[in-house]
Amino acid sequence: MAAGIGLALAGPAASLQSAHADAPAGVVDYAIPTTGCGIPSFAEPGSTTTQTIDTGGATREYVIRIPGGYRPWRHYPLVITFHGRGDSDTSQSQVTDITDDNTIAVYPQGLPGKGGKAAWPGAPYSTPEMDNDPLFVSDLITGLQSTLCVDPSRVMLAGKSNGGAFAASLACTMADRIAAVTVVSGALYGQQGCTPDRPVPVLDFHGTGDTVIPYDGDPARGLPAIPDWMAQWATQDGCDSAPTVFFQQDDVTGENWQNCQGGADVVHYRIDGGGHVWPGSSTPSATQTVSATALMISFLRQHPLPCALWSWS
Repeated sequence: MAAGIGLALAGPAASLQSAHADAPAGVVDYAIPTTGCGIPSFAEPGSTTTQTIDTGGATREYVIRIPGGYRPWRHYPLVITFHGRGDSDTSQSQVTDITDDNTIAVYPQGLPGKGGKAAWPGAPYSTPEMDNDPLFVSDLITGLQSTLCVDPSRVMLAGKSNGGAFAASLACTMADRIAAVTVVSGALYGQQGCTPDRPVPVLDFHGTGDTVIPYDGDPARGLPAIPDWMAQWATQDGCDSAPTVFFQQDDVTGENWQNCQGGADVVHYRIDGGGHVWPGSSTPSATQTVSATALMISFLRQHPLPCALWSWS
């Protein structure tokens, strides 16, 4: 295992109680300048390696792909993608498969949850040991900004299932640092709205045939219906109350809520009959009509953090 960023910011993180909570202690929830430009990459350009970071009194692992032809003076968007329950940083890197040479791709490893399966905060199977996960993400972004030429205006959080829900919760509390969020088959336990500091662009994918996280929700498990969750984000972002269909092809319908405040967009792709899989991936039964990976990279390019929130200096 390769040694990576050694970074520990002050203070243990407070518990991630809900999407309404402020950022936990020690979390940098606002854009900061990148200082890693001009420094040679710590891994071979075009390579995918496992790295570590010291954070919150623990050593955490992540997989990173450095863009091919990486140039230390060029600013690169950063996409951090969280795996679902029971998966891993390596498996998520293979499923998401960001090979775009204009993007730094990172896949953090979750801690064991109840039952021993790796997971993230916010779910019934989460554990108190995960309370530092927001600090882990904050320190990871800060560390990468100190060692690579990360574009501070284009940092996206993404994830599948439990990882997607974790990304969405961080978009609530780190809205001034995160440009946009992508959720795939989100396990949105208890997410009933939040008050981000600004309208956050949201891109979502969910299959109507998902038997793990039902498209129509499961009140007994605290899972909202996906259309209701999308409408909730549209309200938070000050968008039109009803969506417009902008894409219709084979098994996929694309909807967006228009006229959002602050240049945000709320976009949902409904996969008719789709299961608990990453669209466009090599996973059996995954639709090939759209690629969640390609669309989220495009979405990030279209939705940088407002310039008033970041600085190149």
